[in-house]
Amino acid sequence: MAIATFGAGCFWGVEQFFKELDGVTSAVCGYMGGQQDNPSYEQVKTGESGHAEVVQVEFDESRISYQQLLDTFWQFHNPTTVNQQGEDHGSQYRSVVFFHDDTQRDTAEASKAHQQAEGYWKEKTIVTAIEPVTTFFRAEEYHQGYFDKHDLPSCHIALY
Repeated sequence: MAIATFGAGCFWGVEQFFKELDGVTSAVCGYMGGQQDNPSYEQVKTGESGHAEVVQVEFDESRISYQQLLDTFWQFHNPTTVNQQGEDHGSQYRSVVFFHDDTQRDTAEASKAHQQAEGYWKEKTIVTAIEPVTTFFRAEEYHQGYFDKHDLPSCHIALY
């Protein structure tokens, strides 16, 4: 199994999109990219911890590629807004790809360049950061599988 980590706004919708993909074995809500160890949701939602809401995806590379995960990532959020997704504002909602190795970094950079040149968002500037992975902090249990627990539809846009 391989691991990928994405931030694309509120992690509830991000988790939902990824866990529905064939080849994804788990999608877990959490926090990454900040200075604080073991942050709580209350600390992250202030925007002062430096962490982004992220989803860490475990996937079977024989069934789905990292590129396919990236293609999905670009399609369900707006990568052209700085620290914002819809009504959610703050650095905790930033668009970010955390790469786990050099191959993921190179693939993410090429994918971003392709999206900027030819993708849905080509008329705007894609602001998605591509950063090395840092410590992943699993979010509180009530965030995991939020839409399933509450029988809600996703809160993210979907371009496909």
